Amino acid sequence: MTSLPEKLIGAAAPRPLDAQRSKLPLLLALVVAVGGCVFPFVVTSTLTLSLLTQALIGAMLATGVGFLVRQNGMVSFGHALFYGLGGYILGVLVSRGIVPIELALILAIVVPTVLAFVLGLVITRIPGVAFGMLTLACAQAFYELALKVRGLANGDDGLAVTFPARIFGVPVSLLQDPHSMFVICWVVLMIALGSLWLLMRSHYGLLTFAIKANEERARFIGYETLVPRAAIYAISALLAATAGVLATFYNAFISPDMLHWTLSGSALIMAIIGGTKAVWGPALGAVVFFFIKEIAGDATEHWPAVIGGILIVVTVFVPIGLSGLLVRVFSGRRA
Repeated sequence: MTSLPEKLIGAAAPRPLDAQRSKLPLLLALVVAVGGCVFPFVVTSTLTLSLLTQALIGAMLATGVGFLVRQNGMVSFGHALFYGLGGYILGVLVSRGIVPIELALILAIVVPTVLAFVLGLVITRIPGVAFGMLTLACAQAFYELALKVRGLANGDDGLAVTFPARIFGVPVSLLQDPHSMFVICWVVLMIALGSLWLLMRSHYGLLTFAIKANEERARFIGYETLVPRAAIYAISALLAATAGVLATFYNAFISPDMLHWTLSGSALIMAIIGGTKAVWGPALGAVVFFFIKEIAGDATEHWPAVIGGILIVVTVFVPIGLSGLLVRVFSGRRA
């Protein structure tokens, strides 16, 4: 089999990488990527940089959730499992001095990814709401474990993470500076978005999209469907684990809250608000989410109600999300 049949992919599938497209979106993406690296040296407010850094970490988590929805058509309520696991592996290994921090960083991303792939081979067989409930159950199991096993990381009190003086020869104090941390999170997010963009337009990306569109037909013409689904689940977990590692490095603290279902719910809300049609949609939703949370949180303690109201409005009137709306507006199509 040399290529995926057009009939299987459908008209809504992303086009191959060599398709003729306008260079304007790529140019705009390049400008945004470079502009983001310059931004923290223009903005002097540490508070603003701190908020945006948190938003970028949330954007990484939301991108993982959104990618799973887009490529597999599956909604996860348990991505906090991989976010928290990445943070816990880094925090515990470094604080206990078990391995060098460079190795701890690698393990904090690789272990959750491998776990997700193995788990995905089982749970991606189950469609619909049942899949979401299984992801929630898995995440809550790890949450309870982190909560009750005090010898691991002080249970619900959490653990302050003490990092060594240098990482890869660079002083930690320099990396944890608000300006540096923003640039690190921004660069990591840009690399992730660019990689996903390429993946979605590759043969493998088209295959997973086709499996989502019609798994039975894909299986009928000879394609394996389980492993690609599990791989997409693992990639989405890799993004979540990376977000957890960044959060742990930035906050120098881990707690069971990193594994709680509310974090998974927030990531899903970000993805819905931003939309999953565009690879950058969930990231946009995360930025909007954090700014609304900050503004509404200063006005009332019931800020979740404000987020809920916005979620309802987006779901009812803009189901394609803010990114989908922006794409339609700037492409001149009817919204």
